[in-house]
Amino acid sequence: MLRRLKERVFLCSVAVATFLTIVPFFHILFSVFANGLPVLINGGIEFLTGTLAPPDNGLGGIGPSIVGTFVLTFLASLMGLPIAVLTGVFSAEYPNSIIGKATRTLLLIMMEFPTILVGLFVMNILVLPMGTYSAIAGALALAIVMMPYVAVYTEHALREIPFIYKEGAFALGLKRATVVFKIMMGMARKGVVTGILIGMAKVAGETAPLLFTAGGSSRIYFAGMDRPVGAIPLLIYQLVQQPYENYHQIAWGASLILMLIFLAIFIPIRLSIKEVKL
Repeated sequence: MLRRLKERVFLCSVAVATFLTIVPFFHILFSVFANGLPVLINGGIEFLTGTLAPPDNGLGGIGPSIVGTFVLTFLASLMGLPIAVLTGVFSAEYPNSIIGKATRTLLLIMMEFPTILVGLFVMNILVLPMGTYSAIAGALALAIVMMPYVAVYTEHALREIPFIYKEGAFALGLKRATVVFKIMMGMARKGVVTGILIGMAKVAGETAPLLFTAGGSSRIYFAGMDRPVGAIPLLIYQLVQQPYENYHQIAWGASLILMLIFLAIFIPIRLSIKEVKL
């Protein structure tokens, strides 16, 4: 009797803890949709394609920031994903080597590293020498933020595959590169893709690194790699500090757009990748 009571108390405690964990998430979703949806409905297509309105004079649009977010995320992925995946592969293939252990430790540190310091670093090595904010500087900062997430997920996905599959591939005379990139990566694709998506979602919503690198451009569309570029999170940060009511409404609408972009990319791809059962 006492054991059953303890079991029920434990299950109730777990249920309550789970509920308390997910309540903030759904509260954020509800708040963003409740405040952002009316802005999208009132603004219409102009909100997605137009430029920022003057203070206290309508909504205008966030077109340059939407384009800038896609450009920055694409460039950051182009620079960061190959390095991150290869780093994860190396860490998984040589886990007991000195370099492998150091790499794993460094990746874990980078995951918790303040991203604003990454922005300061890129500002010193790229923005100041160039004399201007730029899309390439913002993308480089985001690539640095993205890499540890993708690398760690790649490593974990590869290390979860039983060694017997790798051993069997080597027994057939396959080279290490073939075993890793054609067999192991295929079996670990769900974990690797999850890491890539989380990394992209992370940088798509980053603000701190862009404060010192991208500069922000809310009224001019993407003008080149060496020119300032806008981004949705950077626009939201700038608008919520303004005293104007229409800017606060635009910030809510931009928040909803950012959330929809993330959900539209993450959910379909995550559901379409079938898990390989070993």
